[in-house]
Amino acid sequence: MSKRVLLSTTSFQDTPGSHQDLLNAQDWELVRERGPLSEERMLELAGEFDAFLCGDDIISPEVIDQCLPRLQCISKYGIGLDKIDVDYATEKELPVLFTPGVNHTTVAEHAFGFMLSLSKKIHSNACDVKDGKWVGGWKKPVGNEVMGKTLGIIGMGRIGKEVAIRARAFGMEVIAYNRSFDAEFAEQHGIQQGGSAQEVLEAADIISLHCALTPDTRELIDAAQIERLKDGVLIVNCARGEVVHSKDVAAALVSGKIAGFAADVLDAEPPEADHPLITAPNTIITAHIASRTHESVQRQANRCLNNLINFFDGTDDVLCANGVI
Repeated sequence: MSKRVLLSTTSFQDTPGSHQDLLNAQDWELVRERGPLSEERMLELAGEFDAFLCGDDIISPEVIDQCLPRLQCISKYGIGLDKIDVDYATEKELPVLFTPGVNHTTVAEHAFGFMLSLSKKIHSNACDVKDGKWVGGWKKPVGNEVMGKTLGIIGMGRIGKEVAIRARAFGMEVIAYNRSFDAEFAEQHGIQQGGSAQEVLEAADIISLHCALTPDTRELIDAAQIERLKDGVLIVNCARGEVVHSKDVAAALVSGKIAGFAADVLDAEPPEADHPLITAPNTIITAHIASRTHESVQRQANRCLNNLINFFDGTDDVLCANGVI
């Protein structure tokens, strides 16, 4: 009997490339959905699949229980696993496969593009020009250089390191915090190690968030922390939406304490039209597309697909996040 697989990641489905040929070559019964899927929708679908090729769909203990005993594997397209209850999957001896090391370049480019756009007011000015505001007597905005500014990076994994390399190339000072700090990399690239996340946040002119979502990082940027930041700080979030407290950040944008905020992630995706960060001033919000380039999609898609193919074939060439295999 052929394997029945749920494919829910949209960038995999929407982007042409070699991964489509590899998928079409499999003798699977494929069910396509357009994620990220809610827990409610996952529960409606659950029960008749051998595997998930998933994105940021909610895979809770209730979903896992309803999928067993048939479900053999979860193959995540991407790195972040916070939407999957990995501990419960491990308890149930359900492998969770993932794709580290495939999107760090493209996410770093996106984050740095945010920094330049906020600093030099590129996005806001382009929108003003499009809206017909470039007329006689109009006061043009004045931006800032990033050269000489201090960039604070929270999360110095693969993506954070790529951001740091680009920042140093632009003449920025870099201070960073990571629970497991790569001192050799820092010395090679002239990066200062922060003793804590708070030290980094308070030293920075621009903050770039690249940490995993954990109990320690959830709402890391809230009203209390914002009070301790430099006046006029810029914040870029390409981590998870829940790392910032949306209402507190929006209030700080209105007051001017935060001069600009850019994010590729929100605490609700897709957001309601009145989401505080959608309506706040001096913001740039993109629709979780930082890793959505032709190059990165093919790397991620082929890796998660090969993970699943190799798992079904019983080979060892898989990247498993929870050590069940």
